[in-house]
Amino acid sequence: MLEHLINDLASSRPLTDEQVDAAVDCLVDEQLAATTKAEFLSALARKGETTGEIAAFAKALRKKSVPVPIDPSTRAREILDVVGTGGDQLNTFNISTTVAILCSSAGIAVAKHGNRAITSKCGSADVLESLGVSVGLSPSEAAESLRDHHFAFFFAPNYHPAFKHIAPARKLCAERGQRTIFNILGPLLNPAHPTAQLIGVPRPELCEPMARVVQALGSRRAMVVCGSTPGGKLDELSTLGENQIAEFYQERGFTVSGLSLDPFPLQRATLADLTGGGREENAKIVCRLLRGEDHGPKRDAVLLNAAAALFVAGRTRSLIEGWDLAGRLIDDGAAMGKLTELGGH
Repeated sequence: MLEHLINDLASSRPLTDEQVDAAVDCLVDEQLAATTKAEFLSALARKGETTGEIAAFAKALRKKSVPVPIDPSTRAREILDVVGTGGDQLNTFNISTTVAILCSSAGIAVAKHGNRAITSKCGSADVLESLGVSVGLSPSEAAESLRDHHFAFFFAPNYHPAFKHIAPARKLCAERGQRTIFNILGPLLNPAHPTAQLIGVPRPELCEPMARVVQALGSRRAMVVCGSTPGGKLDELSTLGENQIAEFYQERGFTVSGLSLDPFPLQRATLADLTGGGREENAKIVCRLLRGEDHGPKRDAVLLNAAAALFVAGRTRSLIEGWDLAGRLIDDGAAMGKLTELGGH
């Protein structure tokens, strides 16, 4: 089957949903050779993945994920995820994870989907573990935490066991310098199926297609962002340069635009001001920020991204209102209180 699909891709023919389903079945088949899987993934990347193909892959892989028994009352609320694809190679501190805890302290149900470090020194699972927050919750425990504490971490390997049969092929592609569709699928596979998402991507041209995919997957509200810095592109909103945004809301439709930083009281900063380190260093950074001890450029980066997340979740009516609320949540102790509630220190 994969050999047949490789031939189709070489002719630049897009895959149908049925072909994607068949391809995923082959990719997770431990009996098939990693070299064949890698050639298929490479052929798909060379052709260029369409929005329809990305959505079909996400749907097929979601069906193979471990389900989460979220209760009806929690499911009826907006469930937020704040996540980046990774891959920007800029080694910033864990901005999305800090923002996720901050948004949870506002009473928003936050389902944080993530992993250990792959393209950075410290992934979301690494920093949360160093903070004392459990990253190994079972599906039922995660559902209870989401209901009772408005926060749960969904450790990707625990919810996508089939991925272990794809890993060797992805490694082969990486060794050849070939990106694959899996470089962008992570934020689309949250097993909690969030209804509101702030997603960061490392290339501005990915913003619109990624947002179209998120919309096709059933999210009600989403913003996909890519920020500019002197060192390259950032899979977060950037306080250091231009930002590209694609967003949609059920009540407002779909738009693609830039983001003016003029309304925000940003301090002068460089990329070095946002740099993180290993898991222990980043945990200290997160604690200082949530305690309100750091009023420098790192705080600005958190407030800007939190402003977007709070707006996407429907908690505020504008980004500047979100900026102000995020600052109050830190300064009033709510943000650090949430980390303590989750077992952090």
